[in-house]
Amino acid sequence: MLKSQLLVWLTIIPLLWSAGCSAAMNTGGPDSAANQNSADKPVKLRIGWWGSRERHDATLKILALYTKKHPNVTFEPEYSAFDGYADKLATQAAAKNAPDIIQMDASWLADYNARGYLADLSGVNTKDVESGLLKEGQYAGKQTAMPLGKNAWGLIYDKDTLHKLGFDMPEAGITWDQFFKLAKEIKMKLDKGHFVLADFTNNREMYTSYQLSKGLDYPVTPDGRFNFNKDLWLEWVNTFDELRKAGVVPPADIAVGDKDIDAKQDLLVTGKIIFKAAHAAQVSSWDTLKPGSIGVYTIPTDKQGGGWLKATFFFSVIQESKHKQEAIRFIDWFINDPEAAAISGTTRGVPVSDKIVSQLEPRFTDADRLTIEMIDKASARALHFNPGAKGWINFDTKQYKMIAESIMFGKTTPEQGFEELKQTAAAYQK
Repeated sequence: MLKSQLLVWLTIIPLLWSAGCSAAMNTGGPDSAANQNSADKPVKLRIGWWGSRERHDATLKILALYTKKHPNVTFEPEYSAFDGYADKLATQAAAKNAPDIIQMDASWLADYNARGYLADLSGVNTKDVESGLLKEGQYAGKQTAMPLGKNAWGLIYDKDTLHKLGFDMPEAGITWDQFFKLAKEIKMKLDKGHFVLADFTNNREMYTSYQLSKGLDYPVTPDGRFNFNKDLWLEWVNTFDELRKAGVVPPADIAVGDKDIDAKQDLLVTGKIIFKAAHAAQVSSWDTLKPGSIGVYTIPTDKQGGGWLKATFFFSVIQESKHKQEAIRFIDWFINDPEAAAISGTTRGVPVSDKIVSQLEPRFTDADRLTIEMIDKASARALHFNPGAKGWINFDTKQYKMIAESIMFGKTTPEQGFEELKQTAAAYQK
């Protein structure tokens, strides 16, 4: 009897030991054995993003590839142009009805984190991602947003038109004074109805670049302080008023109709202007609409540079998601899988994984290389990036633009506009 019981236990113990070791070796992370047991169940992930047609098409192919590799996971895509995306997402998040995975801009992270909307992404493999990029997506010691690409702020221009007019951009960069002087010289050779620059009056990022280049701090500081320099802002607005009257920038009604990366409404694509501001991550999309004609350049300088390097944007997982682990697993795959990166190219900027970049470099298209060139040009005098202060989203995206456009149409004087900015900002001050 004892001998038979002993034989039974000798048979069972190795099995128990084996099972215990297997469980111990698979703990933690989104790809753990425990998670994989549930990964066989059908999962539908809602995923939202904005961007150009090129980015949309690439993302849909990436989602199809993931489903092919993980047949139990399907996607419900929600994508659009940038206009309206932020408002729709904010409404969805407040109603606890946002997509499981959401594309996020750095300027929204402070508010979304403060409201507890974003889940912890611990478990994503980030060993090949620069620590500086990762820090942009961290909050209270947790990684709540995963950077998707390296980006830079600068200028793009129609180099073919510029060359035909007999002009070239200086290799060593250009100051603001030189830039405005050059724009006036170019205008003298343009036909009626064609202009040199986009009107940057209503472009908050461009004024930010101008103030930074003068050696001053951000117009809205990271801690939420109104810091617009009155004299400098009036100088900026009045400069563009003069350029508008001289025909260097379009009339207000044409200027406000400019829509980035739209085949019919983008003023650079349609040949109405030569220069506009852009992020490096978008350059390949402009090149698609105007193949071989796009040049890239740094933001003009003064006492210091006015541009910055940053993460393009991020993927986050909404805290209310019922499929958090599967969503986190997808983000891990998205930034680390060579096949996914090959499809994405630079539609979300240069990939964040250095390993992926080295693998893809031989396959980069001319448009991809434009993105890299823009980032390289910006790197020489890039400044620290300000992701935005908590609670200032509407000021940045709506109210500044509304006040500036009132000035462009002559409904408000620059002095009145500044007072409106100051009064509007008072509600946001801490």
